[in-house]
This record gives sequence, C-alpha cells and structure tokens, in this order.
Amino acid sequence: MVLLSASTKDLLSNAVHFHHQNRSFSPLYHKPTQLSFSSSSSIGFGTTSIGFERKERSSIVETAAVRHLEGSVTKTEGFRFALVVARFNEIITRPLLEGAVATFKKYSVKEEDIDVVWVPGSFEIGIVAERLGKSGKYHAVVCIGAVVRGDTTHYDAVANSAASGVLSAGLNSGVPCIFGVLTCEDMEQAINRAGGKSGNKGAEAALTAIEMASLFEHHLK
Repeated sequence: MVLLSASTKDLLSNAVHFHHQNRSFSPLYHKPTQLSFSSSSSIGFGTTSIGFERKERSSIVETAAVRHLEGSVTKTEGFRFALVVARFNEIITRPLLEGAVATFKKYSVKEEDIDVVWVPGSFEIGIVAERLGKSGKYHAVVCIGAVVRGDTTHYDAVANSAASGVLSAGLNSGVPCIFGVLTCEDMEQAINRAGGKSGNKGAEAALTAIEMASLFEHHLK
C-alpha cells in the first residue's frame, strides 16, 4: 500500500476531475497543462502516471569583447626622450648609451628629440629621472648605469637604491622611467651586456621606452 501526501492527493483529484470535465482529453497526445515543481519524482498506479519535472531557467551570460592595449614601436613621431647616464663605470655606461641612441634613431626618433643628462653614479639616477619626468617635456626617461660587485656590501646598497629610485621616479612623475642599470657580479658580465655576446641592454631599454611612451600616449591618457 502506497501512502500519499495531502498535496499529492489534491493533485490526483484535480487531474481526475479535469478528465471528467473534458472528455476529449488525451494525455498521450495533448499537453494542455504543464506542471512544474522544484524536484523530480513520479507516482504510478497501473496504467496511469503523473510526472513532476524539474524546470530550470537557463542563464544567459553576456560577455563583451576583451580589449588588448599595447604600445607600438613603429609610431614615434612627436615623441621626446631623456637619458640619464651614470658616469661611474663609463667604460660600460657609454656603450649602453650609444646602443640606446642608435635604437632611437633606428625607430625614427629625431636627434633633437633626445636629451642626455650625465650624473656622477647610479645612486643619483633616480632623483634626476623624477625631475625630468615631472618637467612634462619627455614621453619616457631611460636610466643607464652599471653597478659591479666588489669586496664590500656597497654594491647591494647602490644596486637596491638605483632600482627603487628609478621605480619611484616613474610612479611619482607619471612618466615611464626605464631601468637600464646593469647589476653584475664582475666586469666581464658588464662588458658582455654592453654590446658583447649578451647584446646591448641600453638598446633594449630604448626599445622599451618607445613602447611604453606609445602605450601611455595612445591608450592610457
């Protein structure tokens, strides 16, 4: 014997009453009424069955097209750049500077749109870069220096100060300040990165400056 709840009995009673009132009712071929409940179950009595189906609303998720913003290295017209160069370890910093200037020219930056500012060492780069950035004259500032590890901890202090100084210069001025300071274990590593077998990091810094200047000018104003 199957026990039915009150709600199920009411449903069966309504279904039977509906059948007597509508003689043409055919549950196999017509669906004049659709019943929806929050759960699925079925109850069968001989050849008669009533189904309860879960009816879920499909959600429609609308997604907008994702935009990708990036700078260009081919559109340099009107851009002006400054280079802050440390005089200390000039045997390294001068080739870095030459690589940067050559790259600017290669990408159609005019000579009159390039200014070079010399400072005593890498420690002094940050404050000058920030002043140049705040001047409003330049689209990006390239910071060039070379710190080579010695026998004391002076290397760590200068390297960390140079990195944080360039970062602060960019954040405080709102102008991209590119970190082109070499921090090397020995002079051989520095020479290799100043036009040697490891390339010229000054040239790479200039290319980064062009791309960042373009990104700020065309997309992030």
